Amino acid sequence: MKTLTKNPMTSVNISLPTNQRQFVERKISKGGYSTVSEYFRELIRQDAQREAEARLESLLLQALESGEPTPMTKKDWDDVRKEVRRRAEQRKRGKSKR
Repeated sequence: MKTLTKNPMTSVNISLPTNQRQFVERKISKGGYSTVSEYFRELIRQDAQREAEARLESLLLQALESGEPTPMTKKDWDDVRKEVRRRAEQRKRGKSKR
């Protein structure tokens, strides 16, 4: 059975103007978050999600602008499967080194 290792926590100290600190405290007191740390972790997760979505949108636009689509051939599918297997094997080898 695999054991999941939790990311170790580290501390970051930030300074906020009084009005921003009060805003954070109001968010916590309204029950949305249990701690200041939880609130900031959620902000970071949301920012990371926005960044991932922006990257995906950029890749999709790039694909749309790359020219006329062509049908997938048997060779194309074989190449995709080969690449998936290669990456899966690479991941498997990487995890076994840990």
